[in-house]
Amino acid sequence: MKKKSISLIIWLMSIALLGVMAMQYYFIRETYFQESQLFDEKVNTSLSKVASEIEKSEVLDFAKIQSKVNRDKYIAEQKKQQKLAQQLGIQEEIDRLRLKQQSNFLKFKEADEELKSRYPNVTPIENWFYETYYKIKPNRKFIQIRLEQEPILGTTLANTYVIVSASRQVPKVAAKDDSVRYVISEFDLLTGLVNWYQIATLPPKEDVKINRRISDLVGQLDRIRENLLAESNPTTLFDSVAILSGKKASVVEDVAMSVQLANRPLHKRINTRRIQQLIQQELSSRDIHSPFNMEIRDHFKLIYETSDPSTLLEPQKLTRYTTDLFKGDIGESRGRLSIYFPNKKNIIAKNISYLFLPTIALFALLVGCFAYTLSIIFKQKKISEMKTDFINNMTHEFKTPVATIMIASESLRDPEISDDKKRVNRLANIIYDENVRLGNHIERVLNIAKLEKEDLKIEKTDVHLNNIVEDVVDSMYLRIDKVNGKLTKELYAEKDLVIGDELHLSNVMFNLVDNAIKYSLESPDITVKTYNSNNKIIISVSDKGMGMTKDQQEKIFDQFYRIPTGNVHNVKGFGLGLSYVSDIIKRFDGKITVKSEKDKGTTFEVILPLKSK
Repeated sequence: MKKKSISLIIWLMSIALLGVMAMQYYFIRETYFQESQLFDEKVNTSLSKVASEIEKSEVLDFAKIQSKVNRDKYIAEQKKQQKLAQQLGIQEEIDRLRLKQQSNFLKFKEADEELKSRYPNVTPIENWFYETYYKIKPNRKFIQIRLEQEPILGTTLANTYVIVSASRQVPKVAAKDDSVRYVISEFDLLTGLVNWYQIATLPPKEDVKINRRISDLVGQLDRIRENLLAESNPTTLFDSVAILSGKKASVVEDVAMSVQLANRPLHKRINTRRIQQLIQQELSSRDIHSPFNMEIRDHFKLIYETSDPSTLLEPQKLTRYTTDLFKGDIGESRGRLSIYFPNKKNIIAKNISYLFLPTIALFALLVGCFAYTLSIIFKQKKISEMKTDFINNMTHEFKTPVATIMIASESLRDPEISDDKKRVNRLANIIYDENVRLGNHIERVLNIAKLEKEDLKIEKTDVHLNNIVEDVVDSMYLRIDKVNGKLTKELYAEKDLVIGDELHLSNVMFNLVDNAIKYSLESPDITVKTYNSNNKIIISVSDKGMGMTKDQQEKIFDQFYRIPTGNVHNVKGFGLGLSYVSDIIKRFDGKITVKSEKDKGTTFEVILPLKSK
């Protein structure tokens, strides 16, 4: 396969794999967002239901008391309508102005709630403090912002406050407007020190001019009421309030009860255990069974919290859900109920965990197939290149004896040479030797083919390895002498009996010694040694030749692989010898290892189990 084709396949497979990964990521992310939104809706609905139940319970409790107080309180109002007409007109004007004032207050309230929902630590300051210490830049260095905790009696909890003060007194600058100002701050999680702060300015809560007008009207109304009280003889407090306000006594009682409820301290109006139970019930009814932390605040003051106060310094890690308590109170709702789930992300992830296993399995399958395909492609490419080299080497190895035989045969056809018996005999020996050489080459190739097809006949008999090593070494002495080399044998193994095939084990030793001779740079210096270790026999063949790199050591047992020798082609062979050696040794339950250093030499060790008694 051409390099361009392989590159194209890799690019196309990579693009496909990345496309599948992107689609899976998009699908899981969208599913996560949808689950998160559904979770938020369920929690907010549960909180609204709990707040409604709390307010309903309070109203029902107080309704019983109110019914007892009002059962004997009914006075005819028909006679008093004319006397109250004048004060009703003034009262309507006062109500109109108060509604206008309330509209201003609602605008302030919306801005105030938005600010408090956006920032966890919001602390009010006086306008003179703003003019004195913040507006005048040199005085800003005297501003101190710190956290303080006040233990809650009877509990292990504590209220956390943000205190804004000045470290030094300077001449006080009067307030220049009626705006409401806050200090927004953020604290370091480890030290508790403020990281940064800024001033937020909101519109005034009330219009001063309207307040003055209402005050004037109230003065007029008071004078009228004094006249009515002088003329009337009220028997009850509600009668007096009715006369003063121009309303029915029952209506006044209802308003009075509402005011009475709203003026009670928030911690007396709530039952924290009951609230926790209600929240758990509502969440459970919506299939949310995860633990949560609860927090109840009265304006800026924390009155109850179920978790460590230190978690309040980490708002960015929390997903809070908040609702107002007692929304039916006259004026601003004082209480806020909040819950948060410290492990919300884990909850959402658990809800969609059924997607993870098939996604990961599919991704792993795709990556595995991709990697396996690439490995097969590169392996096949490498085998193709090695087979090409093998064919070239084999052609060269076969060409030389064939050419020699052809030359010798042509010489025998010459009448002058055919009459010379000595020359004929020498040429016949050459032809014989070259045929033997061709046969050996062919036999080696066929043996490898048989090994791959499992057709190679191997006998398993008792074999003394020392004898085999000695025979192989003796047969190689002539080759060593021819190149002025040195071949040393050290047969230290006292036990050398193994189960094997004498022919193939002899071939193994011949290949190892032959390689040691071929890959020696100068005169070969080879040592063949046997010794015993752990009920095994080890045969080592060491040389001081050209050696190998680590990368070459990992490939030498592959078929057709030959260690490159640059432009010098003095090392003959097909790259099959060590592959044959490795396969034969494995068939006898042994193993072969190699230790080598570049330009320092190589040591092969054949390890075979001894025959058991």
